[in-house]
Amino acid sequence: MTSEAAELLEIVWGRASTSPVSASQLRVLFILEHNEGINLRSLADALGSTPPSTSRLCDRLQAVGYVERRPSATSRRELRLFLSPRGSSFLRELRSRREAALESVLAQMPASQRTALLRGLESFCAAAAAQFHDDGAMDARTA
Repeated sequence: MTSEAAELLEIVWGRASTSPVSASQLRVLFILEHNEGINLRSLADALGSTPPSTSRLCDRLQAVGYVERRPSATSRRELRLFLSPRGSSFLRELRSRREAALESVLAQMPASQRTALLRGLESFCAAAAAQFHDDGAMDARTA
């Protein structure tokens, strides 16, 4: 059931196109949104990728105007990555399209089932947040 739900979400969200960015580039935008000024190595670590691959992702995102690179205040050799105003606008519009697509599906469900889904999603979010927090604490201890 989990994989079927994930696939259906992909189909629903597919209607809310992420063009002109790929799924990997979209992950970069989400990370930058929550980690303003992250450096390339930290971004690569967050993606589970290499700095050269991550740099190429950022090159493409910078070319479409979604990412800005700025020199670090502490090191002239280091660049910091930021979501540009255009990138922020893209994410807002994408979320709006995705929300509309989900609302269309939810409107077809009986109210009692929507309530049950809400309770389940609240529990899911709490469990996922706890797991991510625990994983982050584990990473900090092993670093």
